[in-house]
Amino acid sequence: MSTYLITGANGGIGTQLCQQLQNRGENVIAVCRHSSNALDRLGVRVEKGIDITQDDAVATLMQRLEGTSIDILINNAGVMEINSLDNLDFDSLRRQYEVNTLGTLRVTKALLDRLHAGSKIVIITSRMGSIGDNTSGGYYGYRMSKAAVSMAGKSLAEDLKSRQIPVGILHPGLVSTKMTDYTGIPPEQAAKGLIERIDQLDMSNTGTFWHANGEVLPW
Repeated sequence: MSTYLITGANGGIGTQLCQQLQNRGENVIAVCRHSSNALDRLGVRVEKGIDITQDDAVATLMQRLEGTSIDILINNAGVMEINSLDNLDFDSLRRQYEVNTLGTLRVTKALLDRLHAGSKIVIITSRMGSIGDNTSGGYYGYRMSKAAVSMAGKSLAEDLKSRQIPVGILHPGLVSTKMTDYTGIPPEQAAKGLIERIDQLDMSNTGTFWHANGEVLPW
């Protein structure tokens, strides 16, 4: 049994990750700002009231986790807002960057001392952050913040090689959640693919940008 910590655990993908990992006997710590009925029903350990954009909230999480060793950290928390060239809301762009990029890095940095050789770090990013795959434009805040967090993941993969901690940079696919206006594949299918990629993550493929279906994606 391994200990998994999952941020954004109250969303569609996050709750499914918690459920599927718990079903196979893993120890799950679900981190979120607000819990949900679906998450509460799972019976996993829920750490709510954690806003990953705030230093004091992450410090509170660290206090709650005193003495806890983390085997797999899944940075799943994220936000998507629509920003076209004709409607550039810079507050929205900053908000997405704070959550998707800086929030992920803030949590990962804070938890490094709770990780060990053989632990894994996972960043749930998006194909929409791929520069090579962008043929439709738009979504400035989301695309930019996801490209940035993918770069953070690649740097982490290099920096943590000496500590034998691999980093996976994963795209779940277009998933039917509130974020996507319920367009795409079911969250349970996305979670299943993500878990398969996480299981396969090791030092030989650290820093790779994967689709949950196993396809290697362009940067």
